[in-house]
Amino acid sequence: MRRIAPVVAICSALALSGCLAKTALDVVTAPVKVASKAVDLATTSQSEADEKRGRELRKREERLGKLDRQREKLSRQCADGDQSSCRDLEAIEAEIAVLAPTIPVEADPR
Repeated sequence: MRRIAPVVAICSALALSGCLAKTALDVVTAPVKVASKAVDLATTSQSEADEKRGRELRKREERLGKLDRQREKLSRQCADGDQSSCRDLEAIEAEIAVLAPTIPVEADPR
């Protein structure tokens, strides 16, 4: 029994050394992993920025389209003599004037 104890102790020490080394490695690399994750969360990639800009541009284009349809309707009503439609038309045209310059013009495909 006394001869088996040192063999068991040596075998268990060798078996546990791998676990201890892995744990020590995890403890040492943990701050680096946390810091890199924080940097990833804090920064925006170029593709994410492009997607966000595209969404904002589509929303402005949709708003401009809606305003244009309202302008057409109010223009007809104003021409028929509806004074409140004329006032609303002025407000719509003012909003269009502000919104239109923020939408880029597409290049001519020629």
